Amino acid sequence: MQFSPPLASATLVRRYKRFLTDVTLHDGETLTMHCANTGAMTGCATPGDTVWYSTSDNPKRKYPHSWELNHTQDGHWICVNTARANSLVVEAIEAGCIPELAGYRQLQTEVRYGSENSRIDILLRDDDRADCYIEVKSVTLLEDNGRGAFPDAVSVRGQKHLRELVAMVEQGHRAVLFFAVLHSGIEKVTGAPHIDPDYNQLLNHALASGVEVMCYQAQVSPSELNLVNSVPFVTNTAKV
Repeated sequence: MQFSPPLASATLVRRYKRFLTDVTLHDGETLTMHCANTGAMTGCATPGDTVWYSTSDNPKRKYPHSWELNHTQDGHWICVNTARANSLVVEAIEAGCIPELAGYRQLQTEVRYGSENSRIDILLRDDDRADCYIEVKSVTLLEDNGRGAFPDAVSVRGQKHLRELVAMVEQGHRAVLFFAVLHSGIEKVTGAPHIDPDYNQLLNHALASGVEVMCYQAQVSPSELNLVNSVPFVTNTAKV
C-alpha cells in the first residue's frame, strides 16, 4: 500500500475527544486533524512524537487531514489509522503474501453473517473447500519484551466477533482471527487479560474451538505500508 500523495509530517500536541488530534506544523502553525483510531492508543500518542498525515481533497470534510502514522521518540513506527488494516490484509492476500490464505477463487469484504448482526471483514470462497471467514484486528499496544497485546481497551464488539467466528467453525466453515501488527517494536502477539478479561477468555475458547489465529507484521514508512512477515501468537492464560 503506497501513500499517494506522499504523507506530510508534523509534531504531535495532543489527541482528544477520540477522533481529534492537534499538531504543530514546521512553520509553527497549529492544525487539527481527524484520528480514525477508536482505541486507547496507549504508547502511540505521546506529545512530541512525529505525526505523518494524509490530506483529502473532499471539500465536504470538516477536517481534511488524517493522522496515518506515528514515529515515536523511541524510534518506533506505528500505523495509528486502524482503518488501513483491512485494505492492507486484502492487498496481501491478493498478492499471495499470506500462504495460509492463498488459492481461494473469490474474495469479498464486509459481508453480513452470523446471528449477532455482524459483517465479516473478509470472506474467501472456493469451489472445493469450506468458506473462510476472516476478522481483522490491528495490534499497536507494545508492552514488555516486544510483546504486543490485544485489545488495548475493553472491546464488547470484539467479543461479539469471537462468538461469531466460533459459530462459523461449528457450522463447518474455516474461521480466522487475523492480527495485523502495525507497530515496528512488536515481535509477538498475546491476549490482554489485564485489560479485557472477557475477551481473553473468549479468545482462548475460540482457539480451543478451532478458530485459527494469524499474526503478520507490517513494514511501516511514510511512503508505504505492507505486511511482510508472520510473528508468533502466544496464548495468555493469566487470570486477573
